[in-house]
Amino acid sequence: MTRTVTVGLDGSPESRAAAEWAAREAVLRGLPLRLLHVRRPAPSPAAPQAEAWRSMPSETAEGLRLRHPGVEVTHEQVDGMPYEVLIKAAEDAELLVLGSRGLGALGGFLVGSVGLVVVARAEQPVVLVRAGEQAADEHEPDPAGIPSAGTPYRPVLLGVDADRPREAVIGFAFEEARRRDTALRVVHGWALPPYYVYGLAAAPEAYQDIEREQAANLTRVLAPWREKFPEVNVVEESFGGSPSVRLVEASAESSLVVVGRRTRRSPLGAHIGSIAHAVMHHSAAPVAVVAHG
Repeated sequence: MTRTVTVGLDGSPESRAAAEWAAREAVLRGLPLRLLHVRRPAPSPAAPQAEAWRSMPSETAEGLRLRHPGVEVTHEQVDGMPYEVLIKAAEDAELLVLGSRGLGALGGFLVGSVGLVVVARAEQPVVLVRAGEQAADEHEPDPAGIPSAGTPYRPVLLGVDADRPREAVIGFAFEEARRRDTALRVVHGWALPPYYVYGLAAAPEAYQDIEREQAANLTRVLAPWREKFPEVNVVEESFGGSPSVRLVEASAESSLVVVGRRTRRSPLGAHIGSIAHAVMHHSAAPVAVVAHG
């Protein structure tokens, strides 16, 4: 079966933005775009509303073909629970794209219950796109400071735990940076060992030693990836503290944010992780969540 970029469609502004983003990604990847409209079972909807829902996927597909003439676009409607259908669809997709409501002037996302379940359980990468996302948002402003989709892409932003690096997450970020012909900004936040905390005031050089060690560790982790992707300019950023705030702040200057989540499930169900959860809800750019072991 041909791999696709698949997008969940429900007619909302956020899903329309997700469909546009998915079409642009399909161009970058040279893949077909699949629009998937999931209809919850409902007791006899009104006729005009039912007709509108039936025509929405085909009308959306036609608009995407006009705006992205090089992309093969298909569409289908499936009845069922949205999260179940989308998780199943992700198995046959190279990438699953979902829309998330923006949080207004502060930017960011409001990830609904369906999106959270899909992100937590899908094995393939899932990208969340907020309502109002435009192609120009992912590019540098033109020389006059005006938003433009004709300028170079902003960097791809990657959150990495250098002590437990995940190949699937790092590889995905490098590939996305290469596709966009842009830089990769890598953020690594680290925590001090508990036994160091109380002695740092008396020996600040100890903190500097740890700082250098952590930065060197990040460089070692990324070295083989730099060799594999020599065309990608990598900017490393290692610092003491949680990476969540730094990733959210840097997202405003990024074309895409990449974070990982574990595939291991607890007795209470799948778990996303605190860093991915924070970035998903507050990023100013699309967020790719990549599952890893």
